Amino acid sequence: MEMSFRWYGHDDPVTLANIRQIPGMKGIVTAIYDIPVGEVWPLERIKKLQADVEEHGMYVNVIESVPVHESIKIGRPDRDKYIAAYKETLKNLGEAGIPVVCYNFMPIFDWTRSNLAYELPDGSNALIFDEEEVNKMDPRTLSLPGWDESYTPESMNALMDEYKEVDEEKLWENLEYFIKEIMPVAEKAGVKMAIHPDDPPYSIFGLPRIITGGEALNRFINLYDSEYNGVTLCVGSYASDPKNDTIAILKDMLAKKRVNFMHARNIKLVGGRSFEESAHLSEMGSIDMYEVVKACVEAGFEGAIRPDHGRMIWGETGKPGYGLYDRALGATYLNGLEEAVKKNLAAQNK
Repeated sequence: MEMSFRWYGHDDPVTLANIRQIPGMKGIVTAIYDIPVGEVWPLERIKKLQADVEEHGMYVNVIESVPVHESIKIGRPDRDKYIAAYKETLKNLGEAGIPVVCYNFMPIFDWTRSNLAYELPDGSNALIFDEEEVNKMDPRTLSLPGWDESYTPESMNALMDEYKEVDEEKLWENLEYFIKEIMPVAEKAGVKMAIHPDDPPYSIFGLPRIITGGEALNRFINLYDSEYNGVTLCVGSYASDPKNDTIAILKDMLAKKRVNFMHARNIKLVGGRSFEESAHLSEMGSIDMYEVVKACVEAGFEGAIRPDHGRMIWGETGKPGYGLYDRALGATYLNGLEEAVKKNLAAQNK
């Protein structure tokens, strides 16, 4: 596996120099953050991003993400122009040699949490999702983590009203249209696509969510039969729904060679569908991270893997979930697990 780290560009308080010092770090997962959704990413901007990373002895191995315009998700009459722009961006990413693009198909906002700095018993601060608190929230009036902050109250109201006409099947229909349009371009460009699960993987605020578990993933990969039409297997996202057997989902997608990118983070289920983001160590959460790494190694997965959301520890401040210290600990832990799994398998095969 190729250990990787998310970097939010030169405004990120976590610098490339910081990341380079994490043992075994090879890849940078990043994006161009100042280009509006729906516009083409110029080739020269992509190459500049690559050069900045390569100056620090690493390379851009995943773009996370190229956002999908709401017109595409809703199925508006103008969606084709945004799909055309998406195709041009994929062509440019392919020309630059970018191997993987992570994206999602979540309506309006991405990952959602109820508290960005919940204090855990050890004094660290973590992201949490309290189902009861989220159920009390009105998305038309509140600013939530994971939202596109560019929405005005008026545009948010209008968007929420539009989604009243989009149920899960309509969203599937719009996703299929998008996939069948972009995948031939992605294949030709040599760019593997990796859809991220909904986070959390079930409907909130009455909005449809469809990339939610094993059955949904199998429906998704059958939309376009190609290893380029793959998934970001985010174990933390899938495990946040207690109904999901996350390790079984992982093994299924690995066996079908559709895992194009791995997000490895641990979460602790605390009742119902509420959860806390925990340290990566297995015993700190509800996911057996050894089994996650073992499944990847046994399947011969050699793609990018990154430690996902971390706690804020040792007095660090910064972008919630994306500090340096806890994610660096996570990367080191994952590297150690990989080494242990490989040595155990080698010993068994003697």
